[in-house]
Parts: sequence; structure tokens; C-alpha cells
Amino acid sequence: MSTATAWRIRGGHVIDPANGIDAVCDLWIDGGRIVEPPTDPDARATRTLDARGYVVMPAGVDVHCHIAGSKVNAARLFQPEMSRAGQPSERRPGFRSGTNGPVPTTFSTGYKYAGLGYTFACDAAIAPMGARHAHHELEDTPAIDKAFLVLAGNNHLVMDRVREDRPDSVRDVIAWLVNATRAYGIKVVDPGGVEAWKQARGLMTALDDVVPRFDVTPRAILTGVARAVDELKLPHPMHVHGLNLGLPGNAASTLELMNALDGHRAHLAHIQFHSYAGSAGDTSSMASGVAALVEVVNASRTLTLDVGQVVFGATTSLTGDSPVGQFLHTVTGRKWISHDIEQETGCGVVPITYEDKNFVHALQWAIGMEWFLRVDDPWKIALSTDHPNGGSFLAYPQIIAWLMNRNLREQTLAGLPEKARAGTVLGELGREYSLSEIAIITRAAPARMLGLTDRGHLGIGAMADITIYAPDDDRTRMFAMPRWVIKSGALIVEDGEPRTATEGHTLHNAPGYDPAVIPEIREAFDRHSSIQFANFAIEEETP
Repeated sequence: MSTATAWRIRGGHVIDPANGIDAVCDLWIDGGRIVEPPTDPDARATRTLDARGYVVMPAGVDVHCHIAGSKVNAARLFQPEMSRAGQPSERRPGFRSGTNGPVPTTFSTGYKYAGLGYTFACDAAIAPMGARHAHHELEDTPAIDKAFLVLAGNNHLVMDRVREDRPDSVRDVIAWLVNATRAYGIKVVDPGGVEAWKQARGLMTALDDVVPRFDVTPRAILTGVARAVDELKLPHPMHVHGLNLGLPGNAASTLELMNALDGHRAHLAHIQFHSYAGSAGDTSSMASGVAALVEVVNASRTLTLDVGQVVFGATTSLTGDSPVGQFLHTVTGRKWISHDIEQETGCGVVPITYEDKNFVHALQWAIGMEWFLRVDDPWKIALSTDHPNGGSFLAYPQIIAWLMNRNLREQTLAGLPEKARAGTVLGELGREYSLSEIAIITRAAPARMLGLTDRGHLGIGAMADITIYAPDDDRTRMFAMPRWVIKSGALIVEDGEPRTATEGHTLHNAPGYDPAVIPEIREAFDRHSSIQFANFAIEEETP
């Protein structure tokens, strides 16, 4: 370490679960990373930040959000009134302006994440054809590092090879998709179901339904893609949005999906939206279906999940699951966009307001809380709202407060409809999260799920991405307003005010594949599509 450039964070209460640290100690920073303390007792730091009396954690990592891509832009264009309703970002010298609301613009997204103490966010669903533009958006999102997952669950090229039972070819296509789009990993949304809906053939409700024209099942798509991701050793497992999202009785199909993935690594997205007991088509019969599902998760060595916690208020549903968009439009009567991406996926965008007096919305809130409190190992679960689907990421401090304070949860629960309270065991759950457990579900666990070895912890060599909080019994206030936020060794936020407009980086992976697959993919794509292959593939060009 060069003491000429190293600086010190002195005497803070460091909570670093990945390294088993929960103690008062110093941190030393050099070259944007955590380094060993100097061995020379007379060594002096070039700068010292006095953190005595403060709580020091790794900066936040969001494993599942939606901040770029065609769906996000459709949502922004679709409801300009929501952007106007949010306060515009205050103009400051050296910073860019933006609008807020449920789907903030790029500059506001970066500044707001940093203001919460987050320095990494993963967009969980980008269509291959939208990847180039998504990269431009992410590069335009300041202050945080980013990554995205590319969609593959309804991709014609993938389904063709799954049907033909060609695991090596499935693997090569998946590897090519990740390379061509500069993605970080793979996302599967309603496998085969979006394609069937686009053909006006109804919903895929079970894993062994057959996708029309492709003669392949959701089960085969899931296991084929999961096998490919495992063989490619991608750092993040296959990220899964299953069947029947948001529908009564969908816990049964979620349980079937979990069992089908036995032995494969998988991350279960926004699990709250897939955890409903009840009879299909009858929302009045809905109740929590968490009990059977959490038993599987607690016993599994290969499954992780994020919650998709609902918070009350106005937001926007935007999803690669087009049938869900149509369903929400039908039940809410709100305006709707269905955005088709040829050969790849679809997208549905619907404004939605979650109301605490609405039976279904109240139950969704309670089911999300159940998941947090019933998963035994916090390393298996990550905090998310599926931003903006369940609510904005700006609600994270409120969710943390509910998790840390049973009385606060019970106050909220008491204001919900009696029928919703009867459909959940939340009132019986007395668990309260510790600060260390909060650090796990917001930092250490999401980083581990994503395979980010230099994020989510404060060990030697880690990125110097650090958030420092003033202790406060009001946990919402504490986590909404960090005292300091440090990104790659630079102080970027102080008392909620941005200090430095750092750019951040977009991470991607480059798994190897057989180059001979390119002509085959080109021919298959041109055969299926009216869009030329050259306009689809980013191939080896850096966006």
C-alpha cells in the first residue's frame, strides 16, 4: 500500500457479514479498493473520515430491477403525467437534471440509487434486440455500476434447439446471446407462455403444456437453459420468472417449477407474485401459499430468490410477460401497452396503484413479508420490489423498517382488510431482522447471487463501495439518508447531497462458444424473421 495515496475511514461500527465482521474498526482505501492497514505505526493517511459512532456497511446491490430497455422507455412515454407528478431532480453544477415518478429517467435513477447507498443495480430483463439501446441508457445512468440479463425463455432459436434435444447447441446459442448483447446473464420469463399468447393460443398454465408450432414444453425450456447456464459457468444462475404470475393458485405451479429445477442453479424472481394459494380464476379464494414453497427453499442448496415486495401507492407494472399485462389491463381497467419483440419476447405496461384497503393488494404485501420472515437463511433471499412493479426502489428503507420492527408491521397489518389478514400467518411471525441480516439481504447476498466477488463486502481487494449511516431508531429515516456514500473510493454523497458525478460501469460476461454456430443462427433467424440478422446481432462490436 502506498501511504501517499491511501486514506482511512476511522472507528466506525463495520458490519460486513461476508467476512464475519461486526465490530468497531478502521478501513483503508487505495486505488478505489479496500487495502491492508499500514504496518508502519507512524504511517499517516492522506485523508481521514471520522466514522466514530456511525454504522459502516458495503454499499447496496440490487439483484433485480428494471431501469433500461424497451419496457422502461414504453412506460416513460406511456404516462408522462407520472413523471410530471414526481419532483424533478434539482439542478446542480456538474450534474444532470431528470424526472422522477415510478419510472425515473436515467440521471435521476443513478442519483437516487446512490442517495440510498446503492452502487450496483442489475436490470433483470432486456430483449436481445433492445440490448444496444439498453447499453446506451445504462452508460447514461450515473453514480452506479450496472449489468443486465438477456431474455431467452421465448426465443425462437432457443426453443428450436430445445425441441431438437441438442444440449450443446442450446449452450452455444445461449453463449452467443450473452456475447452478442454484452449481457451479464440469462433471464427466462414465462417460458413458452409469451410465444403461445402471441399466437392467440391462450395461456401456458403447466410445465408440460406444449408451445404451439414449437412442440416444446416450459419444463424442457427451463431445464435446457438451466443446463446451458451451468455448463457455461455464468456467475449468476438462470434467473426465472415462472408461469401464472399474479394468478390465484399459482403456488402449485411454482412448487412444480422448483422441483423441476432440482440440481440446477436458479434464482427465482419476485417470488411474492408466484406464491398464491386458491382456485384458478377466483381472486376471492386467494391466500398465502408460502408454506410449501419456503420449505423447498429452506432445504435447497441451489435456489435463491428475490421477493418483489409490494408497497402501497401508485407505480407502474412493466413486464416481459405480455399475458400479465393484458390481465392487469382487464382487471384494473387502466390503459395498456403490449409491445411485441419479434422472435424473442413481449412486453406489457400498465399503470397500477396498490391500495391497502384492496384485498388482493393487502395480501400481496403480507405474502412478501412472509417470505422475508420465513426463509431461514438470509443468504438465500434478496430485498427487491421488482422495481417498479411492486413499487419504487425508493421504498427500500420502509421495507427495512418493517423487517426490523414487528410492532411497525403489526400496525400496517391491522389496517388491512380482515379477509387479507386471515389469508396469511404474518401476524404470528415475531422475527425481527438485525442490522447484520439487513446487510446480507441488501448487499452481501445479492452480490453473492450475482457472482460479484469484489462487491457486497469490505474485505481486502474489494471495491471501495461503502455506505455509512447515522444510527437511528427510526430505521426508515436511517436507511433513506446515509451520512456518506463512497463509490470506488470517491465520496459521491454526503447527507443526501450528491458531491461527485461519477459515471459507473456496465459489467458483462463473455462465455466461449463454437464459432460454427454463427452461420446456423444467421440462417435460422433469417428464416423465421422479417428482420435482418445484421440488425439483430451486436455480435463482437462494443456498444
